[in-house]
Amino acid sequence: MPMKHHILVIDDDHAMRSMVVDFLRTEGYFVSESRLASEALRGIERKTINVSDQSEPNLPKVDLVISDLSMPEMTGIEFITKFREIAPKIPIILFTAFGTIETAIEAIRRGAFDYTTKPFKLGEMSVTVARALKYRDLQLENLRLQTEIQQTQSFAKIVGKSPGMREVFDLIQRVAPATANVLITGESGTGKERVARAVHDQGPRRTKKFVAINCTAIPEALLESELFGHAKGSFTGAISKKRGLFEEAEGGTIFLDEIGDMNLALQGKLLRVVQERKIRAVGDTVDHDIDVRIVAATHKDLKAAIKNGTFREDLYYRLSVIPITIPPLRHRREDIPLLAEHFLKKYSQANNSAPKTFSQEAMAKIVSMPWEGNVRELENIVERAVVLTRGDVIEAKDLPAAGDGDVESFFGSTQSGTLPTLEEIEKRYFKFVLDKTAGRKEKAAQILGVNRRTLYRKEREYGFVVDGEEPHDDDFNPTNE
Repeated sequence: MPMKHHILVIDDDHAMRSMVVDFLRTEGYFVSESRLASEALRGIERKTINVSDQSEPNLPKVDLVISDLSMPEMTGIEFITKFREIAPKIPIILFTAFGTIETAIEAIRRGAFDYTTKPFKLGEMSVTVARALKYRDLQLENLRLQTEIQQTQSFAKIVGKSPGMREVFDLIQRVAPATANVLITGESGTGKERVARAVHDQGPRRTKKFVAINCTAIPEALLESELFGHAKGSFTGAISKKRGLFEEAEGGTIFLDEIGDMNLALQGKLLRVVQERKIRAVGDTVDHDIDVRIVAATHKDLKAAIKNGTFREDLYYRLSVIPITIPPLRHRREDIPLLAEHFLKKYSQANNSAPKTFSQEAMAKIVSMPWEGNVRELENIVERAVVLTRGDVIEAKDLPAAGDGDVESFFGSTQSGTLPTLEEIEKRYFKFVLDKTAGRKEKAAQILGVNRRTLYRKEREYGFVVDGEEPHDDDFNPTNE
C-alpha cells in the first residue's frame, strides 16, 4: 500500500484550521497541524516535524505545507523565507483573507507554490493541493532517477554499478589529473581500452591525441618501427622517414595494449623511453624528447612472467606506478543486466531494428552464464540476438546454451556419427571466427587469444589461404578492427 502524503497545516484561526485538517483527512492525506508558524519551526528544530531525510525516520516526512499569511509572532512570508533555508524543495501554499496582488507576487517571489484568498471553496483547494503534491512527486522521482543513474549506470561511457567497478571509477577520477604511468590488468574482453580512454578523457591531456596500439597485432620486426619511427634507408623498404606512434601521441596519451606479449629486446628499449622520456627512431642517431603519458594493459600475470624470465621487472615497476585491475564479468553479475540492456539499445539502433526487450527468462539466463569472454562476449551475443530474433521480445531460446549443455549441443551438431578430433574442432573454430570477423586478422586474433603469427600459421596449415600468400598491408594497421 503506497504511503500517504503528509501535509502540514499552519493557521492561528482554530475553526479554519480544523476545517482544512478535517477535509484533507477525508481526502486520504496524513495531516499534522500547528497554531503558529514560529511553533512549526520549533517543531522542525526539535525533529517532532520531519522535513529532512536525516530527521526521525518513524515520523512521516512533510510533502506539503499549507499556511496562513497573517499570524502572530511570524507572518507567512517570513515563514517561507526561514522554511526555504531548511527545506527548499517542499512546496508551500499560502492563504489569507487580506489578499492583494502585491502580497501574491511577494509570496511567489519568496518561494510559495501557490496563493489562495479566503474564503475559498474546498473543491478548489483540493485541486491546488493535488497539483502541489504532483509537483512534489515529480521532484522526488527526478531525485531518485538522478541518484540511480549516478550509482548504477555509467562513468566515462563505462557501464557498471558493482563495488568492483565503482572502485575502478574512483581510481580513474583520482589518477586522471596526474602524469604517472598506469598499468591496467584484467582478462580479455573486460574493457581495458575503455578504461585507458577514460583516464585520458578525464585528464588534462583530453584535447590531445589518444593513440592505441595492440602489441600482439604487429609483427615483432615491425613493432619497434611502429612505436619509435624509422629513418629513411634504415632497412629494406624504408623509402622515407616515418614518425612513430610515440611522436603521434605528443602531448597526449599512448596506450600499449597487451604489453605482456612484447619481446625482451623491445622491452629494454621501451624501458629507456619510460626512464628518459626520449625516443630514437630505427636507424637514426639522434634522440628526440617526448611528452607522452603511457598507459599499458595486459591480460597476463606479469609477476609470473617476471619469474619465468619473459618480462623485465624494472619495466614492470616503471609502468605499474598506478595499477588498475578490472574484475571479470562473472565477479560482478549485478552489472550484467545493465550491460545487456545497453548493448540491446545500441545494436537495435545500429541495425535499424524495432526496439526489443528481454523476457524475464532470457535475462535470468544471461545473468547465469559464465561469460568467460567477459563484456566482449556479452556484446557479441546480444548483437546476434538483436539480428536473429524475429519478434520484439528476446526469449531464452534465442540465446546460446550455457554450462555443460553447450558442450553436448556442440558435439551433437556434428554431421558425422563419431566425435570430432581436437584438430577438427580447432579448425572449425578458427574458420568460424575468421568468418564472423570478415577476415579481419587483428579482431580474429584477439577473439582466439593467439598472436597474429600463430593465426597466419594456422590459416596456411588448415588451407584457408594459398601457401606463400602474404597478408594485406592493412592487416598490419594497429588501429584496424
